[in-house]
Amino acid sequence: MSKKTFWGLYLIMAVLACLPWVLPNSFYMDLAIRMAINAVIVLGLNLLIGFAGQISLGHAGFLGIGAYASAVLPTHFGWHPVLAMAAGALVTGLLAALLARPIFKLKGHYLAMATLGLGIIINIVLRNEASLTGGPDGMPVPALGLLGFELSSDKHWYWVVALLLSFSVWASLNLINSPFGRALRALHGSEVASQVAGVDVVRYKVSIFVISAVFASLMGSVTAHYVGFVTPNFADFFHSIELVTMVVIGGMASVYGSVLGAVLLTALPQALASFEGWETVAFGTILMLCMIFMPRGLVPTLAAKFGKGA
Repeated sequence: MSKKTFWGLYLIMAVLACLPWVLPNSFYMDLAIRMAINAVIVLGLNLLIGFAGQISLGHAGFLGIGAYASAVLPTHFGWHPVLAMAAGALVTGLLAALLARPIFKLKGHYLAMATLGLGIIINIVLRNEASLTGGPDGMPVPALGLLGFELSSDKHWYWVVALLLSFSVWASLNLINSPFGRALRALHGSEVASQVAGVDVVRYKVSIFVISAVFASLMGSVTAHYVGFVTPNFADFFHSIELVTMVVIGGMASVYGSVLGAVLLTALPQALASFEGWETVAFGTILMLCMIFMPRGLVPTLAAKFGKGA
């Protein structure tokens, strides 16, 4: 793989290394942490939507499973938070693998509705199992610690999510430039042609769905420990739509587009707060303009204009 492929990764790492020294206060540190968390989730989702061409409108459900695993298992069963996080990722991966085969037999809007239904079911379970999850009110999450060290300050969390983001970008770049990634792009282009070329379409669809779901579950756990409280809104339908919007605005089939989309759409509501009641209108207008003038997303459009890969 050429060094040019990693130019964006080096830039991201440089920005992440400098940010803590220039952010003026804890509000901006918190915003940067949330940006990084969303970016990792969107990277996994873009592998599914952008590269493999498979839609998911219920991805926040997997986020909710990871978040509640990190809340329920340590609180009610005395599990160590790291073990609870791993268990949440394992359950999410198994659930995704179990459901992927029947779901991905569907096409188009039928597939979208199936994934939407999956997310809604997870959300309903989290709301109704009040004895374990606290119901609609949610529940507290214990602090995350390992080997006697507890993550407590914003700076601790910043460096953790910065490392996770850097690793996720590196892993995504290597994945899409591997034979596995080329197979994903092939089935996105034409499933029939991929099958003729010897690609096991079902296996690749299931694999990328599981990978994307595990990304979401792990970051759901990280978010839960960082915030210190979880509610069923983690698995809400609107959260799923927000994640898909980040993929589309940043640029589908673009690793760096995933990061940019997550950063912009995490920061935009804060930037529009001064509109006092018109934030949603302004937010929707910006999204519409982006889709009208840059339908491929920000990074692919800019890359095509300036002649660079994204």
